[in-house]
Amino acid sequence: MNSPIHRTSRSLLLSTVERVPAAGTLRPGQPLRQTQEARGRTIPEATVGRLATYLRVIDDILDDSEDVISSDGLARVCGVNSAKLRKDLSFLGSFGIRGVGYDLVNLRARIAEVLGVTEHRDVVIVGLGNLGHALAGYAGLAARGFRVAALFDIDDDRLGERVGAVSIRSISELRGVVGSLTAPIGVIATPALAAQEVADLLLAAGVTSILNFAPAVLTVPCDIDVRKVDLASELQILSFLERRKSGNHDATTAREAVSPGGAN
Repeated sequence: MNSPIHRTSRSLLLSTVERVPAAGTLRPGQPLRQTQEARGRTIPEATVGRLATYLRVIDDILDDSEDVISSDGLARVCGVNSAKLRKDLSFLGSFGIRGVGYDLVNLRARIAEVLGVTEHRDVVIVGLGNLGHALAGYAGLAARGFRVAALFDIDDDRLGERVGAVSIRSISELRGVVGSLTAPIGVIATPALAAQEVADLLLAAGVTSILNFAPAVLTVPCDIDVRKVDLASELQILSFLERRKSGNHDATTAREAVSPGGAN
């Protein structure tokens, strides 16, 4: 259940959304049409990233007992323009009714299907330091369709420790445990020097998708999907953007200091 704080902030956000009254022609739960053209199109990676955002926002709206919303209203809450939202959703099929809006129940179901989270997908985490602990205990994973199925670490002092309902196992057990799971996603939260070895162990156990939090570049076969999360790099990018804003401000100040008639 959502906390009162989350409920209040969501309600304030949704108060800016244009509400569209449900019409008799739109029945929540009514099957959506997916065109042959949509089924054959490859969804761009950037669109996939936005679909994940749409899914989260739709869940919030449905929690507030709203099941129909206009494209403009949904776009505003998601932080994109309505044209981009409509283009993104066009990859999924035919959605919405002109003058009425989107049936959010069906739209949510279709996005979840495309993202592969109609059922809980198993996640295994290797490296249970501070970051690994935080990831393993993050309640948002279950809410988004993921189940922490196994935890592994090399430190004997951590073995047997429980994070939530899952006990930390020795990394020597990884292949046997992970091999019994169905298409799990591997999460690497180890120091950089151990990351490649852990990736090799995950691949040997049958993992084909890895989320890498270690500050290291992994060498994997071309059919393996790796997403890298480098917090330090993201902070460096923000630092650059801050510096650029400061530089633009300095340049603007310098231009304003010069009188229209030139230097005195």
